[in-house]
Amino acid sequence: MTTQPTDVSVEKYGYKQELKRSLSFWDLLVYGLIFMVPIAPMGIYGQVVTTANGMVVFAYFVGVVGMIFTAFSYFRMSEAFPIAGSAYAYVQRGWNPYIGFMAGWMILMDYILIPALLYLVSGTWLAQLVPGIPIWGWIIIFVGINTIINIRGIEMTNKANWVMLILEVGIFVLFCVMAFAFVAAGKDGTSFTMNPIINPHKFSMSMVGAATSVAVLSFLGFDGISTLSEETVGGKSTVGKATVWSLIIVAFFFMILTYLAAVAYPHYNQFPDPSVAFYYVAQKVGGTWLKILTLVVTVAAWGIADALAAQAAISRLLFSMGRDRMLPKFLSKVHTKYKTPYASTLLVGAVSIIVSLVMTIGNLSRLVNFGALTTFMALNLTVMIYFMGKKKSKHWWKHLIMPLVGFFILLYVWLNFDKLTFYLGTSWFVVGLIVLGIATKGFRSMPQGLKLDA
Repeated sequence: MTTQPTDVSVEKYGYKQELKRSLSFWDLLVYGLIFMVPIAPMGIYGQVVTTANGMVVFAYFVGVVGMIFTAFSYFRMSEAFPIAGSAYAYVQRGWNPYIGFMAGWMILMDYILIPALLYLVSGTWLAQLVPGIPIWGWIIIFVGINTIINIRGIEMTNKANWVMLILEVGIFVLFCVMAFAFVAAGKDGTSFTMNPIINPHKFSMSMVGAATSVAVLSFLGFDGISTLSEETVGGKSTVGKATVWSLIIVAFFFMILTYLAAVAYPHYNQFPDPSVAFYYVAQKVGGTWLKILTLVVTVAAWGIADALAAQAAISRLLFSMGRDRMLPKFLSKVHTKYKTPYASTLLVGAVSIIVSLVMTIGNLSRLVNFGALTTFMALNLTVMIYFMGKKKSKHWWKHLIMPLVGFFILLYVWLNFDKLTFYLGTSWFVVGLIVLGIATKGFRSMPQGLKLDA
């Protein structure tokens, strides 16, 4: 496929165009939706609704408000630097190469652990449905399928994304229709109330922070769109537009889904097992068949679709860092036929298997959130430093106020992490500093592959 005239050449930044450009705005939008999973609340509903004292919609609303400012920061930086690497590339070039590496290192913790988390959760659920196959067996099956699809090319990944999105939207509509009918009929004394949105008797600021820190996990993934910058057609604003719109659309999915679940079963603190709370609600409104169907689709959405998108994102980040010689050079190898970063894709698959077998779901969730929010805060600061400081921008609203608000919202959620999360996250940060020190010969040299005068 011939690159369109509106596409920005990566040669301006000292790189060669090695990845195949084929993704449109709509492809990126679907990728972002799949990464965030429109039905993601089905998997963590019990944890969010109990932490939010029943105000599950409010928790997701605060989460998307916090994230939308960061999404616009990605928009600004993706226009300024339309290259693969996401926050790593943006902070590196907009602020400082060393800080950029650390931003990339922290988001690396997010990206490389998300597939492992998704495989572990999905494998755990399926092992209960099909006891004959152990968790590790399901994990290997998921990793094998996704690795093959990702290596075969971004176009094949894109086709799989469209199929999975149709499936997820289908189960979303089915549940919503049945839950609405259940409540409209007043079954079990249910009714449409404001309690899932706001309940003054249960409200507290500590609850908001705690619940939002859990709900925000569902929004992680919109940033992954920026890793596909070098495979996009349509101009430098395509990535930014898809980033913002995917976040807005998925937020509506989350809030509608959780509102109907909450009013269909308002006794949020009486679930027999909070880890499968949503499926209990599904059984309540539609019977056992709906419970099984929602569970199976959730497993497919998490273990295949979401993990597929996550593996694609992390492989592009590793490709970018390997290209800059900040990580081993072999990670930047591109398949001669499929034009995909196959070496980094294989590494992600192998690491996902190992990590998912040695870590718990709880610890993986903590690290994923910590890495993402730390990087997002650095990105918001970068927008201010690059545009207001280096470029002397006069657009105070979009280059100062918006990223500043985004930074403080994320900081509030970040400060509500528990001590174990800080301990694990800080440990990863220290390891990153050591790696950076080695790669830059004691912070005395710049990355070999980096060209900053673009």
